[in-house]
Amino acid sequence: MASKTANVLARVEPEVKSEAEAIMAQLGVPVSVVINMLYRQIIMTRSIPFPTSVPKVKVPKALDEMTEEEFKEMMRLGMEDARAGRVKPLDEVFDRIIGELSEHGDL
Repeated sequence: MASKTANVLARVEPEVKSEAEAIMAQLGVPVSVVINMLYRQIIMTRSIPFPTSVPKVKVPKALDEMTEEEFKEMMRLGMEDARAGRVKPLDEVFDRIIGELSEHGDL
């Protein structure tokens, strides 16, 4: 392990910085460790270690980003799915997710 360090200067939107640092604090991981991890992954994979394309699926808004009308519509659609039986038990969903993570070595 090298004993010397180098500085990285990056401009980030204040809200993005604040949100990300709050999550890192909850995890107990310093920003410098996350940056070092990212750099190491770039070196190991010789690429950016996450998708850099526009997602094909529309990502839903967070609750605090929704208007009241959007929230009501989301709830209406959820109730419609529940009444039509287009739902799965929570434990079944978690089992599937855990299984998929295990298959990919993420657990």
